[in-house]
Amino acid sequence: MKLLTNEIRKSLPALGTTDGQGDKAIVRVKFFTPTSSWTWYATEFDGQDTFFGLVDSGYCKELGYFSLSELQSVRGPYGLGIERDMYFGRKTIGEVR
Repeated sequence: MKLLTNEIRKSLPALGTTDGQGDKAIVRVKFFTPTSSWTWYATEFDGQDTFFGLVDSGYCKELGYFSLSELQSVRGPYGLGIERDMYFGRKTIGEVR
């Protein structure tokens, strides 16, 4: 599965664009591991490799940066990688918290 399509890439605001919106910032794409509780909710993208959004480890949730290249490189049990939630609608950071 392609983690970041051209359509999604174009829909993501540039880094810093949603600064100050807090819980009202819109999540444009959700990534998850099918074999653990980790989930990444992206609100911004630098156009190359770096996202900003909410990272949920299953134990805590925090805003921060994460990279597309790291998401693509992860292989969990059975060789499964990170996946994109194809059915995720747009929600705010507050709604996914």
